Amino acid sequence: MAQVSDQQHFKQFVVEVKTMIRAAQYRALQAVNRELIDLYWNLGRLITERQEQHGWGKSVVENLSKELQLEFPGESGYSAGNLWRMRNFYSIYHSSEILAPMAREIGWTHNYVIFEKCKDALQREFYLRMTRKYGWTKAVLIHHIENQSYEKYLNNQTNFDQTLPEQYRLQANLAIKDEYTFDFLELGEEHSEYELEQSLMKNIRAFLIEMGGDFAFLGNQYVLEVGGKPFKIDLLLFHRRLRSLIAIDLKVREFEPEHKGKMEFYLTALNEQMKLSDENDAIGIIICKSKNKTIVEYALKSSTHPIGVANYMITQQLPADYVGLLPSESDIVERLKYLE
Repeated sequence: MAQVSDQQHFKQFVVEVKTMIRAAQYRALQAVNRELIDLYWNLGRLITERQEQHGWGKSVVENLSKELQLEFPGESGYSAGNLWRMRNFYSIYHSSEILAPMAREIGWTHNYVIFEKCKDALQREFYLRMTRKYGWTKAVLIHHIENQSYEKYLNNQTNFDQTLPEQYRLQANLAIKDEYTFDFLELGEEHSEYELEQSLMKNIRAFLIEMGGDFAFLGNQYVLEVGGKPFKIDLLLFHRRLRSLIAIDLKVREFEPEHKGKMEFYLTALNEQMKLSDENDAIGIIICKSKNKTIVEYALKSSTHPIGVANYMITQQLPADYVGLLPSESDIVERLKYLE
């Protein structure tokens, strides 16, 4: 028995050492990234200042690039294009007390994707916070920007302000989009709810990325027994930060008010049968092929359960009017605080 115990102690010791090494490696990578970002920031500052002081034109960047590449052969960071990015990086962020510190916490490639593809300070703040919070890769970041995740989160339709405790409202609103793009599915324009669900299950990783951050998959066709009869929830997720079960009902047609009643039934059953003592009430998301915003608004007014209604697309056809529908600037600022 003592030998087995010693082996267990050694295994625990090895796990602790490995964890310590990985943590140190991660901190080292963070330190290297901060140094690189600081270097690029200062290079951008120097280029800007010298151009202003001496009236130098664009040729200074080309000439500086040639000198640096001769001095540091094999280092790709000193191309003329990247030096211009450094200048833009400094010019865009140097006057912002909010964005400048955030930019130092993510990688350089993520940074230039954000400041080149996003033209609004609040939009940049959203993607800086989301990248920092969820560790998005460059490809995932570009996917979210091109799919207008910023606009879709801020234009969502929920009744959370009326049904959730104040401390969870803004976080919950940032967990649900107005529209989901399932362009990773190999489905025709006409498809059944079963085909949609099965395609999502085959692409579960892509589905969870499109849903956002902090969602964990619990099951599909999840059975709840009520009154001796089985009832099936299309998809059941769990949101780690909200500490809530998330019931998803898939509809391949336009939203109808009776869809809300079915979701309320699911949420009641989840709260009675599934919710743990340290968890918050379950939240419902009805994802439809299309929706009439006025009908959704009217339907949600009478519900005492937290429900959001979204639509989905299987091709990237981005709504042109999203920017015009955004909340006020003060409301956006308040919501972004909950991405910490």
